[in-house]
Amino acid sequence: MTAYPLTWLYVPGDRPTIVTKALAAGADVVVVDLEDAVAPDRKEYARAATAELLAEPRPEVHVRVNALGSPWAADDLRALAPLPGLSGLRLPKVTSAEEVVAVAERAPGLPLYALLETALGIERAFSIATAHPALRGITLGEADLRADLGVREEAGLDWSRSRVIVAARAAGLAPPPQSVHPDIRDLEALAASCAHGRALGFLGRAAIHPRQLPVIERAYLPTAEEIEQAETVVKAAMREKGAQALPDGRFIDAAVVAAAQRTLTLARRT
Repeated sequence: MTAYPLTWLYVPGDRPTIVTKALAAGADVVVVDLEDAVAPDRKEYARAATAELLAEPRPEVHVRVNALGSPWAADDLRALAPLPGLSGLRLPKVTSAEEVVAVAERAPGLPLYALLETALGIERAFSIATAHPALRGITLGEADLRADLGVREEAGLDWSRSRVIVAARAAGLAPPPQSVHPDIRDLEALAASCAHGRALGFLGRAAIHPRQLPVIERAYLPTAEEIEQAETVVKAAMREKGAQALPDGRFIDAAVVAAAQRTLTLARRT
C-alpha cells in the first residue's frame, strides 16, 4: 500500500462483476463489503464469491466482514483470513479493544482497520486504537453514528470526527480517512465536504462510486502553493538545524519540518 492511501472504494461482495470493475477503477484500496451492502439471504454467496476473488494475490483488496456479534462473522474470518489476495480486514461497529484482539487472534498477520459507528465506539476510540499491533487504522462509520446520536445537521458530527482523528494520531496511527459521501451525483458537495474533512485532519476518503475518486484525490493532494511552502521549509532545515525563522517571518521547528516532509511525500504520489 502507498504510504498515504487517499481513496478507499467500497463495492458489494455479492456483485462480482462490479468488484472486477472496481479493481480497475484506480482506487488505492478496494474494499469488498460483506456487511451493509449485502442482504442476509446473500451473505453466503457474497462470502463464496469473495473467497474465489481472493484465491490469488491481488493489489490492495480489503474486506469489510460482518460485525463480530452477527451470525456470519466467524464464517467470514474462517473462509477469508488465510487467502493470499486479502490485504486487510475492515471491522464494522467496533465498540471495544477486546473485539480487535479477538479478530487479531483469528487472523494473525493481517492488517486490521476498526470502524467506529456508535457513541460507545467513539467514547473508547483511543482504547480501540491501541488494542493490538495488527490494528493499522480507525475511522468513522457516519451513517450508523448519525442514527445512534440522533444527529441531523452535518456539523453535529464534528466533535466525533475530531475525537477519532486525535485518538488515531495519539496511538501513532495514520490520520483516518473520511466516511463515505452518500450522494454519488453531487460532486460539488463532495468536494466541499472533503475540504472540510481535510481542515479537521482527515486524510483521504471512502468512496462508493468510481466517479468520486478523482474528486477525493484533488481535495487531498497538496496544492502547488503547499508544495512550494513545504520545499522552502525542508531546504531551510537542511541548511540549519534546530528552530529558526524564515525570511518571510514564519517560525519553523522539528514538528513543522516533519509536516512539510509529509506534504512532499504525499505530493510525490503523482
